[in-house]
Amino acid sequence: MTAVLATPVYASTVYYVDIVNTSANDVVSFEVASAGSDRFHSVLLGNAPLQGGGEAATIAIRKGDDDGCRRDLRIGFSDGRVLTHRGFDICHYRTYHAERYLRTQTAEVDKP
Repeated sequence: MTAVLATPVYASTVYYVDIVNTSANDVVSFEVASAGSDRFHSVLLGNAPLQGGGEAATIAIRKGDDDGCRRDLRIGFSDGRVLTHRGFDICHYRTYHAERYLRTQTAEVDKP
């Protein structure tokens, strides 16, 4: 499953990131923004939520000349939690494990 985040035409480099849902709950929404901008854009992960327990999807993120490699990611889970991971490096990391980042200092979690 591959999803593409639409960005302006000038963006030339595309980075592919595998989103792996290692949590127990389904991922029901996934959003990406340039780091620190808070301008999140939805990314479709397919026709259904990304099942918990290891289901994965690949997304394509375009990188423009001026927006750098860092992205903020916002993930909504079926239990109502929302994880915001700030500063994920799309140029360096190929895989993102949703649940793993709940334990990092750069993640913020809103609970229902």
